[in-house]
Amino acid sequence: MKQIIIHVDMDAFYASVEVRDDPSLAGKPLIIGALPTERGVVATCSYEARKYGVHSAMNIKEAYRRCPQAVYMHPNFEKYRAVSEQLRKIWYDYAVKMEPIALDEAYLDVTYSAGGFERAGEMAREIKARTRSELGLTCSVGVAYSKTAAKTASEEKKPDGYFEIRTLEDFVNLMIDRDVKSLYTVGAKTAEKLNRLGIYTVRDIRERKDDILERFGKHGQLITELAFGIDERKVVEYKPEDAKSLSREITFQEDTDNYRLLDDVLVLLALSVEDRARRHDLHGKGVTLKLTYADMQNVTRSHAMTTIDDAAAIYTETSRLLEQVEKRPVRLIGAGLYNLTPDEGRQMTLDDYLEGTGEKKQELIDKRLQELQARYGLDFAGHLEDLRHGRVLYRTIEYMRKHFKD
Repeated sequence: MKQIIIHVDMDAFYASVEVRDDPSLAGKPLIIGALPTERGVVATCSYEARKYGVHSAMNIKEAYRRCPQAVYMHPNFEKYRAVSEQLRKIWYDYAVKMEPIALDEAYLDVTYSAGGFERAGEMAREIKARTRSELGLTCSVGVAYSKTAAKTASEEKKPDGYFEIRTLEDFVNLMIDRDVKSLYTVGAKTAEKLNRLGIYTVRDIRERKDDILERFGKHGQLITELAFGIDERKVVEYKPEDAKSLSREITFQEDTDNYRLLDDVLVLLALSVEDRARRHDLHGKGVTLKLTYADMQNVTRSHAMTTIDDAAAIYTETSRLLEQVEKRPVRLIGAGLYNLTPDEGRQMTLDDYLEGTGEKKQELIDKRLQELQARYGLDFAGHLEDLRHGRVLYRTIEYMRKHFKD
């Protein structure tokens, strides 16, 4: 049986959740991301803000220049993740396999659960109706024979849209005279290279197939196949244990050359990484330290280990790595685990058999939290649950940066 895939894409997800929860924001340009007084970018924005040319990943200063009258908000990722979980429960009612792309987007394989395009269309409309009635949100949904066609279909009638592309021929007829950037994987840089060859439309790609294969190699193969409507990729079920790494990063509002502060920050990042790993029963076989200096140079340091998932070890190793890097003003710091394995596949270590090891690790964290409380006047130990949330963590670290005391 040929594939039948539904692509669901929420409409301005973060902004829509905020408008739902605060109706006074309805109809106003709303920009979620950094505030105009901060460094950072736009995470997403409402359709009212998009009319002014604001878009995701735009520098927040440029967004403010274009739309100073907008309402600006920090993202609340805990809220968005909770809503995303509700969405996925709806999606799982229809999909045999589901491949989330982000909190607000996923491919659903309904080949066998639908059995045909008629039922797939009914499913898609049910998803839209349930999303509105159960969560008060809208989504755009595409139904198609392939992943590329399904994503194209979901974008065709945004927002709150529905579209079908049932056959390869339907896809080609829809796309053939569109700009090359309308094809999946053709970004601005690739489009520029194609344009330099005199290739501007999907039709041009089809007619210049040999030139593209010669110039672009493997990527060229993908581009030309898509121009002919060919996409055999399957929906791949995502599992947290399939991830290769996880990390937590913080960008400071002002660069800092205070490496004692950075070491303090690593304590909180380590606790956050520990929480994320244990929620998914994952263990790493190495730790990473990431720094972005004020000149935007990125530096990553890593250390391989037998197995690791606890905050004490993450902090100890990243702190040691921090001592080894060049001391220059820092814009961003991150800590993480790599080579992740699920709990059932973890190799037992000597620590697992030694009594008291866990207590000593906890003693280290408790000691560092007490030191942080003395330095910053905050009850870190009493608010660990709150500190695991991104917004609270970010605000706490910014407070630490501003109120550091020797």
